[in-house]
Amino acid sequence: MIPPAHAPARPTTIAEPSAEEAGIRRRAIRVLLANWTGAYTVPSRTLYPHQWSWDSAFIAIGTARWSPRRARTELLTLFGGQWRDGRVPHIVFNPAVPEDAYFPGPAFWRATAPSGARTSGIVQPPVHALAAWRVHLAEPDRAFLYRIYPRLEAQHRFLRTSRRMSGSELASIVHPWESGMDNSPVWDAPLAKVPAPPMRERRRDLAHVAAGERPTDRDYARYTAIAAAYRDAGYTGRTDFVVEDPLFNALYGAAEAALARIAAVVDADPAPHLRRAEEITQAMLERLWDPSGGIFRARDVRTGEMLPEDSVAGLVPLILPGLPADVADRLVATAVARFGLKDGTLLPSYPPGGAAFEPARYWRGPSWLNTSWLVLEGLRAADPGLAPRLGAQLLRAVHEAGFREYFNPFTGEGHGCDDFGWSAALALDVLADPALRAQYRLDRVPAPLGQLDQQRGGVVEGGDLGDQVLA
Repeated sequence: MIPPAHAPARPTTIAEPSAEEAGIRRRAIRVLLANWTGAYTVPSRTLYPHQWSWDSAFIAIGTARWSPRRARTELLTLFGGQWRDGRVPHIVFNPAVPEDAYFPGPAFWRATAPSGARTSGIVQPPVHALAAWRVHLAEPDRAFLYRIYPRLEAQHRFLRTSRRMSGSELASIVHPWESGMDNSPVWDAPLAKVPAPPMRERRRDLAHVAAGERPTDRDYARYTAIAAAYRDAGYTGRTDFVVEDPLFNALYGAAEAALARIAAVVDADPAPHLRRAEEITQAMLERLWDPSGGIFRARDVRTGEMLPEDSVAGLVPLILPGLPADVADRLVATAVARFGLKDGTLLPSYPPGGAAFEPARYWRGPSWLNTSWLVLEGLRAADPGLAPRLGAQLLRAVHEAGFREYFNPFTGEGHGCDDFGWSAALALDVLADPALRAQYRLDRVPAPLGQLDQQRGGVVEGGDLGDQVLA
């Protein structure tokens, strides 16, 4: 039996948005239009001028709320850079962008596996099957699923055949960038063992964002050293950094469940995907679940030891459809007690009580919309009462600070680059849920629930707005 999706199919009728909510939606669409290249959406016109793998997946999820056609194009364009071995590289470079606009660029990676594309050689969390299914729910299109299903299968086959480095069913990452949470304090211990040669390259990111909001030079020296060693080994085997990450593997398991749903639509067998989803969940419980801490932790495959630091990645397994109820309850309790889920603050990427907490530095404390959205999706099943509160906090953040890359979890101040792609896209997805919007209104203007119910209309939301900007 295919497990139920965490999110329901796109509703045909929703409560009429308030003027403030409509304004958020208009601004989000304008950001996505401005970042659109004709085939995909850049995360940022300044800091990230190429196509990023998991960015495009999240962007497709939100874009499907106003232009399903464009969301389909987003994913298919990304998979145009897929390697013959099935890996989906974390960057597909735009040949029209100057070589020195981003470091490390295509000359550093020297990756030639995909035909007709210049890419990096590492991957990012496999959220893509989940994104493809959500795009299909927004506007059913079997032809799209027939096109993308074999590519998604190849992506997962690469993880099964090339990244099972501990012998378990879990996939290992071989670079901090593959986690998506580049400079998380979780990686401090394994990175400390990697030599940090002096940085000779000019860091382009510091031309756009303050140094105090980005990884340090020492971080970058280690990142480039690991990437260069992996490149020189032909993008195979292990590096000095080999980790089983809970976020990466939670998305891997959830994506297998999504592949089962896609398989049923395209007349393929969903059973292997369901079996693998169960096996990944079981392996996570055996290898990454820390019952004493009530959270999932990363495991260093080289040493066999669990890494001591916690992060929001340890809460993301809430998204797994087969997670035992007692484990889900413990995760929710940890999110409340250590991450302030009920405090009216944004969900931080690292616990505020941790020694390495920095509220404005990249993945060392700030709140990000994508990880918050993943936890929100998990809460729909684990604690439906908490999900609207988290959704309302995300809407408040983008309303007050704009579509920033990340946010101070206490003050809501925006950091990193502005007009960030997935912040705009995921705001659209949150806005499409009447329950989340209703909570946002309650938080903004205290009013009886009955009064909010009277504001509900019968407005039909549908169609593809294409390139139209809502005035």
